[in-house]
Amino acid sequence: MKLNTQAGGTVELADATFSAEYNQPLVHQVVTAFRAAGRQGTKAQKNRSAVRGGGAKPWKQKGTGRARAGTIRSPIWIGGGRTFAAKPRDYSQKVNRKMYRAAMRSILSELVRQDRLIVVDQIKIEEPRTKLLAARLDELKLGRNVLILVDKYKTKVCLAARNMPNVDVLDLREVNPVSLIRFDKVVATEAALKALEEQLA
Repeated sequence: MKLNTQAGGTVELADATFSAEYNQPLVHQVVTAFRAAGRQGTKAQKNRSAVRGGGAKPWKQKGTGRARAGTIRSPIWIGGGRTFAAKPRDYSQKVNRKMYRAAMRSILSELVRQDRLIVVDQIKIEEPRTKLLAARLDELKLGRNVLILVDKYKTKVCLAARNMPNVDVLDLREVNPVSLIRFDKVVATEAALKALEEQLA
């Protein structure tokens, strides 16, 4: 397929990568798995056996008139353990490489259909200043909710984007399905799209 660039030219892209049918169940599964893999899973609470103390029976079983108790660390006591205490767990889900690539192709194709993918020759600013990058985005009429996709890490652009809350810069090693669907617009250099096409072929 041919995709118009911001400069008025066109770029040739593979139909298999940028004209694929949108598979919503697959995209949902891959995005959910990707986000789950980012969870720490280190939350931990103490149940009645893990709380310090409480080894001795606080009073005898019968004859006091009080409710029977076997430990001062019962979950119904102040300072007691937690009922059904959370333990560290692994939230990651298995996603095959073939599924991941198919989901990425599906997302990229949908971005093209929705006119949310903009191709530029390069993203370049003279100094790493937020003002310059904001002006460049305004020139392209992209708004301020933008993902900038580059083929190689560009220090000036990355530093300039750090102070913009809804603008992110990713290179090919960092691009992922969540980032692609999160932003209103995706600005990609021609070199980045070509390299991404090779990765997903």
